[in-house]
Amino acid sequence: MHGPASAGRTVAFMNQKGGVGKTTTTVNLGAALAEAERRVCLIDLDPQAHLTLHLGIDAGDGPTTYDLLTDPDCTAARCLITARPHLSVIPSEVDLAAAETDLAGIPDRQRILRHKLEQIVDAFDFILIDCPPSLGLLTLNALAAAGEVMVPMQAHFLALQGVGKLLETVGLVCASVNPSLRVTGILLCMHEGQTTLAREVVADIEAFFDDAADRELPWGGCRVLKPPIRRNVKLAEAPSFGQTIFDYAQWCAGANDYRKLAEALLEVWDTPTQSVEAKPLETVTMREG
Repeated sequence: MHGPASAGRTVAFMNQKGGVGKTTTTVNLGAALAEAERRVCLIDLDPQAHLTLHLGIDAGDGPTTYDLLTDPDCTAARCLITARPHLSVIPSEVDLAAAETDLAGIPDRQRILRHKLEQIVDAFDFILIDCPPSLGLLTLNALAAAGEVMVPMQAHFLALQGVGKLLETVGLVCASVNPSLRVTGILLCMHEGQTTLAREVVADIEAFFDDAADRELPWGGCRVLKPPIRRNVKLAEAPSFGQTIFDYAQWCAGANDYRKLAEALLEVWDTPTQSVEAKPLETVTMREG
């Protein structure tokens, strides 16, 4: 895995349902990219600060994403903490829960993160944003700042309805805030591919995105990413030690899955692509199987 990726590719990891592997994926995919010597910045945009805790970071009195969003004088560079070689973090804290109220009435408040990240975007190959499990102002800031969205999810039938709502939100953001935003990948987490249920749900998801492939939709190029992340107890244990899966159990199934996922994504991300002029996009709602 050699050769630089496009500077500052910004990816939002989003799912309004909690407990689906969103933070685990942001941390461990970021760590896998850093292991491949890519410059990675992780942004914890969740007031629960699970990404910050996962990496064993204590922000102390230092600036966090709350300060970044609410203090006009706070820069992204001031918030950065070096967590591992090639891996930096902008941490979160519980005060972030008040940001939506504190920013009420602020002009263009949905683009604050986007403007702040412009200061550091060229310093990183990848900026990965861990969104909160909601569709409020914090997530809107992430979507305004990102170029693409990836959706970690479990292969459950009820997840299909949730993805439909998420795509609706992305469509609205494309129409009003960030016309170039695209949903590029669905990542199956805690996956049990041997079950009939999981296979049926994956088939439904793939059929939905295959149908959208040739349409001018924000998710027209979306695909189910390979490999899926298998259910693995080591992935569940690592956060309690403040470690990535590569710190905690570098050769377990979970580490191997995230390492292979990073390799697969880098093959795509390292390939130069022609820029395409953004076009008006239609929006549809995903229907359950």
